Amino acid sequence: MSTTDYAVRGMTCGHCATAVTEEVSKIAGVTGVQVDVAAGRVTVESDQPVPADAVAAAVDEAGYEVVPA
Repeated sequence: MSTTDYAVRGMTCGHCATAVTEEVSKIAGVTGVQVDVAAGRVTVESDQPVPADAVAAAVDEAGYEVVPA
């Protein structure tokens, strides 16, 4: 089991959290996604490490941006 935390810019509401969760959940191997809108954080749980660029691309697809922590 792998858990990785990402800082995400631009999320402001529940809809943002839903959009990010839906896109990141599509990545192969992802078993859970937790979004903290107030903190601007996304935690990704997976069977094995997921490439950071895949998470960044999924977050971008949802309309937001992964930023350095």
